[in-house]
Amino acid sequence: MSNDLRDLSGTTYERTSMRDSRMTWVDLSGTQIRHAALRGIRMRGVEMENVEIDGELVNVVINGVDVAPLVEAEMARRDPDYAAMKPQDADGFRSAWEILERRWGETVDRARALEPALLHERVDDEWSFIETLRHLCYATDAWVNRVYLGDPDPWSPLDLPFDTLRDLAWDYDKDVRPSLDEVLALRADRQATVRRVLADLTDERLGQKTAPVDGRGWPPPDGYPVAEALGVVINEEYHHRRYAERDLAVLSQG
Repeated sequence: MSNDLRDLSGTTYERTSMRDSRMTWVDLSGTQIRHAALRGIRMRGVEMENVEIDGELVNVVINGVDVAPLVEAEMARRDPDYAAMKPQDADGFRSAWEILERRWGETVDRARALEPALLHERVDDEWSFIETLRHLCYATDAWVNRVYLGDPDPWSPLDLPFDTLRDLAWDYDKDVRPSLDEVLALRADRQATVRRVLADLTDERLGQKTAPVDGRGWPPPDGYPVAEALGVVINEEYHHRRYAERDLAVLSQG
């Protein structure tokens, strides 16, 4: 490390573009990075120790080895249901959703065993259990009710978009603290919608695109492959349950 290091320790960068930056002799120890696009990055002479990465990995080459397939294989080994979360046909989507509803039911039962106030607690500044359920309602509204079913304004006041959309004009209080049962009532309605959509899904429809739908919110009005739109919901449901289980384990230990 250079002796004339400029000290920016403790600096917070939000909504900052650092595209095509060049960093040499940089100490990033203890840094927390959230909601970052790390594409086309080359890192040389790097010392990585006690590093935790959670995200989508594609063509991540470390010391000449693409580790993304290795991570995928390990996740499948740890969880036999993981492979089912990448369905290729209509029956696969129905099967994946059945698994998700069953496993989320088990997770909700686990959450009910905790004090209600703990379900609003954040672990490591991640979403609370209640916020996680609100976000999944939002994901269903965005990709199923809006993109797939064509409703230009499907949003509930309890919907919670991802952090980068919070500055948009939404008709909800992002700090609202609904009870578990209040959120589960909304979620049951959204789950029933997905169940109905998948019951009618065909392989032919899966290969088509949706029609653009105007209106506020994400994603932008455009035509999307049906497999992509429904796949986003499957992916969100699976991984957010992983995060919820991880954080419930911490909360249950006090």
